[in-house]
Amino acid sequence: MGALVGLGVGTGLLLIWSAFAVPRPARPTERGPGRLERMLASAGIGSVSPAALVALCSVSGLLATLVVQVASGTATVALAFGVIAAYLPLAVVRGRAVRRQRELAEVWPDAVDNLASAVRAGMSLPDALAGLGVRGPAPLRAAFTAFGLDYQVSGRFGDCLDRLKARLADPVGDRVCESLRVARDVGGGDLGRLLRNLSGYLRDDARTRSELEARQAWTVNGARLAVAAPWVVLLLMSFQTEVIGRYASGAGVVVLAVGAGLCLVAYRLMMRIGRLPVERRILS
Repeated sequence: MGALVGLGVGTGLLLIWSAFAVPRPARPTERGPGRLERMLASAGIGSVSPAALVALCSVSGLLATLVVQVASGTATVALAFGVIAAYLPLAVVRGRAVRRQRELAEVWPDAVDNLASAVRAGMSLPDALAGLGVRGPAPLRAAFTAFGLDYQVSGRFGDCLDRLKARLADPVGDRVCESLRVARDVGGGDLGRLLRNLSGYLRDDARTRSELEARQAWTVNGARLAVAAPWVVLLLMSFQTEVIGRYASGAGVVVLAVGAGLCLVAYRLMMRIGRLPVERRILS
């Protein structure tokens, strides 16, 4: 029994000593892209920095607050519309990212078919990818043209694929690029069949998703209309000073706060009900 107690105490002391004495490997200080940066890249405006987007939100919110304050003379109403105006740039960027991903999902099957035809004709993978900058779908040409120039300069296929994935900022593009990377590193004669199967899967997925989005569009549009309607009425009331001045009281502040909270909760709930699962960039 004494030996077991001594062994346990010795093990504990050894662990405590190792926690302070044994050197730890240095953690990588490089961080990945933030949420705003990923959203800007998905929207196709990766050249815009997150700081610029935050500055735009701040300026738009401040201008809206000043304009509504001058028109209504009520600080609480002006602050409410300032918050809404500050969120508008984020909503525009997020909507653009969703539209771009939907647009790319529609053209990727044609791009993969073109790539499979080029591989079957005997072209190398870098040449086949660079050829999509000329023969590929219009939304993808700029990224593949940049890939061709990048490969001519560096000649490193893996690094060029990584930069191509960053330019595309699309989950389907990640999947295609990783398939080509594995095919080039491992080799094999099944690349053409793999690309044809991938094209068929992407085409079926895009068709199914478009049908579901068409059926659930009324849910999304109804949620947006229901949330926007009371604030449009409040904005029209802002030009009537004797009416809008009532919101400067304590009861008016409570009404605005409760209304904003209910609108936010209802909108998030309706959007969650009508939202389809979005494919994430797992291979980025």
